[in-house]
Amino acid sequence: MAAGFGLFGVRRASANPYYDGPVSDHFDGTYFFNPGGREPGSFLDLLKWQLGETKTPWPETFDSPFPPARPDERVGGTELRITMVGHATMLIQTAGLNILTDPVWSERASPVSFAGPRRINQPGIALDALPPIDVILLSHNHYDHLDLDTLAALHAAHRPLIVTPLGNDVIVRERVADAWIAVHDWGEGVEVAPGINVRLEPAHHWSARGTRDRRMALWAAFVVETPGGRIYHIGDTGFHSGINYRAAAEKYGGFRLAILPFGAYEPRWFMQGQHQNPAEAVEGMLLSRSAHVAGHHWGTFRLTNEGIEDPVTALHAALDGRSIARERFRPMRPGEVWDVPAEQA
Repeated sequence: MAAGFGLFGVRRASANPYYDGPVSDHFDGTYFFNPGGREPGSFLDLLKWQLGETKTPWPETFDSPFPPARPDERVGGTELRITMVGHATMLIQTAGLNILTDPVWSERASPVSFAGPRRINQPGIALDALPPIDVILLSHNHYDHLDLDTLAALHAAHRPLIVTPLGNDVIVRERVADAWIAVHDWGEGVEVAPGINVRLEPAHHWSARGTRDRRMALWAAFVVETPGGRIYHIGDTGFHSGINYRAAAEKYGGFRLAILPFGAYEPRWFMQGQHQNPAEAVEGMLLSRSAHVAGHHWGTFRLTNEGIEDPVTALHAALDGRSIARERFRPMRPGEVWDVPAEQA
């Protein structure tokens, strides 16, 4: 979650520092919103959670059973390989293209280096062990997803195309002025390589970098259309009665792989609108007609109340309860490499 620090940098004439565009079904001229959905909790709700809730203790470290990966430079054809870095950061390799999701290599998911959620395991790929990065999918501006230090390092080394929803380009350019950015609204997209398209779709979430810019930059899910099948990546989302999952299945017909969050969900009274729990993630898998799921958003940064391994326990219970083979929904650990089977949903 965003901490209480204001954003220093570009300000526009409008009340929104990031985006000045036409009113739509999810933008009122100043604020973005989830149609028919829930707004994030208030500051008083935040205080109630932080001061009145009991958090299950986490260990100081939670090392991955997998060694740091050294990915191949490229993965060709219809093969699809996923390598977990940590939290919501994954390397997607397919059709000769290398894509990073919400890249964070910093020690803390925070606007400052001395406070905020601290990484309790090392990234599953060292920055200098990355293959050439072509595309970054940047879902929204919370600090555990948009890390300016990492984006600056990746730009210096790789100059990737950053695909992101409306308003986030302003934040990135405050640190990386000449970044190559494709900024789009829900329902829009961009061809990132011949035969490979990235499309932005709704997710039920919110945004903020400080206390005065809530919901002023858009958040999104991504659909990556490749020769080997469609990939549905969500950085963060509340379940939202499954509305967005049903819409994605109806629009695209199903997915070879969904990359879904399933952690950081307690307490439900506060988190329900922004983070789905494992049972909801499994339901989302089914509603979106996804053959396989790479699960993320657990075990690296402590954001919420549940124990560090509670998401996996609850995930397995949900899969078993629906008679879904556990290998179809993999809770990814840093350094883990998965060659995703070719079958479609």
